[in-house]
Amino acid sequence: MAGEMEGRVCVVTGATAGIGQATAAALAGMGATVVLVARSADKARRTREEIVRSAGHARVETVIADLAIQAQVRAAAEEIRARHPAIHVLVNNAAIYTKKRQETPDEVEMQLAVNHLAPFLLTHLLLDALRAGAPARVVTVSSEAHHHASFSWDDIQMRRKYGALRAYSNAKLFNILFTRELARRVPAAEVTANALHPGVVGTALLFGGWAPLRLLKPFIRTAEEGARTAIYLASSPDVAVITGEYFKDEKPKHPSRAAQDDESARRLWQLSAELTGLAPRT
Repeated sequence: MAGEMEGRVCVVTGATAGIGQATAAALAGMGATVVLVARSADKARRTREEIVRSAGHARVETVIADLAIQAQVRAAAEEIRARHPAIHVLVNNAAIYTKKRQETPDEVEMQLAVNHLAPFLLTHLLLDALRAGAPARVVTVSSEAHHHASFSWDDIQMRRKYGALRAYSNAKLFNILFTRELARRVPAAEVTANALHPGVVGTALLFGGWAPLRLLKPFIRTAEEGARTAIYLASSPDVAVITGEYFKDEKPKHPSRAAQDDESARRLWQLSAELTGLAPRT
């Protein structure tokens, strides 16, 4: 409903296309101030203009950052904190799919960097602002692809043998483990943390990664349909105190057994902190 998010600040990553844009537009339409985090300044400007027209207000901002580069994640967080000492919602939506193994300037495998470490780092850097906006929410877009995850702790960057779908699935598993550990560490009264599966959505990421799925396009969800659960978790009073869960179609769903492993969640948190420079390497 229009106005129900009035006075709330929502940060959405990957906000210039697909699920991210649909989520940002919906939250702005509810009256929220929305910060679009995007890699392309041109796309961010055009998306902002579209959302301003549809929302009927100008409280839509842009922050430009390549989330594959940790220095830019840090700069984006600093810029957001400078503008908004209190944040109420962070939607970690940005994701990529790379068919061949690539490394970022930080020497991190690309899918691991963008799909997991970037939301891990950005959430950490914005946590004080989220606490200042309490009750606040962190919403992370995962996927049912997490059921296909398979990784080794001693080769989490898949240097020995890379598989594109496996790397993507691993990162989506890490999204849920990160959410679980964040919920354990931060009281729900301050910040809730939930992950979600958006459904099979007809985005550029999907068709770029799995081209044969173009044949199923008439049966695949639109970005607006795929964004519904993210919007629900970001705004609904029904989930105001629910934390550490995985949702599908606006309902809690049991993720894989691996995604419920608390020891793995703690171990991943420590390793992620080391890979992002938040903790010394052990």
